[in-house]
Amino acid sequence: MKKIGNSEFSDRRSTAADAKAALLRAYRAAQEAAEPNREAKQAERLAAAEAREARRAEREQAKRDERSRIEAETAEREAALAAAARAEADARATTDTNSTARDLRDEATRKAERDLRYANRKARRG
Repeated sequence: MKKIGNSEFSDRRSTAADAKAALLRAYRAAQEAAEPNREAKQAERLAAAEAREARRAEREQAKRDERSRIEAETAEREAALAAAARAEADARATTDTNSTARDLRDEATRKAERDLRYANRKARRG
């Protein structure tokens, strides 16, 4: 399209200023129209943020609980292993003690039998 007429710099400048003022008025009108919704949206965002924070705190608490449960189970397992090791060591010590006593008793019996054989042999010779 062709422009009709001769536009001067001042005409262009005033037209640009009018357009800028119209945009500003439209922006302000849109802001005023959105004011009731803005507060509702802000409250909605705040509620969503609080709910998100509550869920995060709940997840962290669940993680802490799980971690403490695992630590407790590990401690129980270690205590059970230590008790089993102590029981095995006690049984081994008892077995060793019994074995030692049995060995001493058996050796004493063999010595007594040997001494009896020697005594019988001397008795037969003499």
